[in-house]
Amino acid sequence: MAKILIVDDEKNIIKTLSAILQDENHIVYSSENGDEALQFLRKNDVDLIILDVWLPDIDGIEILERIKKTTPDIAVIMISGHGSIDIAVKSTKMGAFDFLEKPPSMERIITTVNNALEQIRLRRENIKLLKDSMLEDEMIGVSPAIMEVKTIIDKAAATSARVFITGDNGTGKELVAKAIYRKSSRSDKPFIKVNCAAIPDELIESELFGHEKGSFTGAINRRLGKFELANKGTLFLDEICDMSQSAQAKVLRVLQEQQFERVGGVETITVDVRVISATNIDVKTAIDEGKFREDLYYRLNVIPINVPQLSERQEDIAALTEYFLEKFCKEHGLGTKDISDSGMQFLSQYSWPGNVRELKNIIERLSIMVQKDIIERDDIQKYIESHDYDDILSKDISSFKKAKEQFEKDYIIRSLKNNEKNISTTAKQLGIERTNLHRKIKQYNINVDKI
Repeated sequence: MAKILIVDDEKNIIKTLSAILQDENHIVYSSENGDEALQFLRKNDVDLIILDVWLPDIDGIEILERIKKTTPDIAVIMISGHGSIDIAVKSTKMGAFDFLEKPPSMERIITTVNNALEQIRLRRENIKLLKDSMLEDEMIGVSPAIMEVKTIIDKAAATSARVFITGDNGTGKELVAKAIYRKSSRSDKPFIKVNCAAIPDELIESELFGHEKGSFTGAINRRLGKFELANKGTLFLDEICDMSQSAQAKVLRVLQEQQFERVGGVETITVDVRVISATNIDVKTAIDEGKFREDLYYRLNVIPINVPQLSERQEDIAALTEYFLEKFCKEHGLGTKDISDSGMQFLSQYSWPGNVRELKNIIERLSIMVQKDIIERDDIQKYIESHDYDDILSKDISSFKKAKEQFEKDYIIRSLKNNEKNISTTAKQLGIERTNLHRKIKQYNINVDKI
């Protein structure tokens, strides 16, 4: 059952359509002019509108434009007794689900309405699933470092300002972006993520802005880009500093004008998108090296958020551990398990170079591999391979930063050995992108062939 509004100045059309739709168990409202319809929509929720192009007071195309600006989730089917291809094309480009000529057949009406309602249902279901998935790994912790982040999230969520998130791999930058989205006024609109590091330079512009059919080899159909798909919602640009220079210039234009053209297209697309960006790279260095545009950074960095390393919020480790252990035991049907005091002490003292992501992976591994109800310190040491950790602590390294870098280098080398030098498998195990692993290998001057 759906709520459907029919807007038409022909009483016979309203009567006929109402009878058809009521027979399908829908709730039907009607209006004979545009102004009355718009007033009705201000006070009432509907799922679908059947809208005549020619009305006595307001042009139907203008009403469609207003509806799509204020309530873009409502499906609109345009109808007209004097239709033309130009009007049909224009209305569908503006967001109408379909265009029907009067008098439409009963079969055509029922089919078109059902298809439109199915699209609405899938869209709402996807948004609900997205929200549910976002709640799975909420930001756990009450340390001063994480509470500061939560405070900024609340302030940012109350606005539509752009947010720039920085932090090491595995600290939870995507969780921060999702928390802002979930608490914002756009939470019932799309949340679209783009991992800029995972898309080849030659495809990033098509991914962001879409392309027209035949615009390049392999473009067999028109494709909508992420900016267009995120209209009225939120676009999360992860690993933004890995974006190509050409794409950076186009993103800058979108931020300035809220407009762009698809690759190979001439039509100007206007969007209303909130952009949240994230990177694990030192932005100042990327700017100094000419890899990232300074003017783009200032456009994106309206509200900065730095997500702390897990080593900076050690008081949260126990709460995170208990949360992940309960989650994975339930998820894998393993019953209830606990971690001994000595085991928890070990986890709290470990440096966690992979941050929360590493802790999450280790706890899932322990929940599955340890058959006992109580997970002991020895179990944790076995699966975390702590002997390398103890070796590093015993080395005479002057600074914490060097110690951390040495640990990360050794950790990557050990993982590459365990995975027979397979980059993809190693990156998956470490919970990072291949491009990030390649960057770390280059940074630490690791000769993979000699491992």
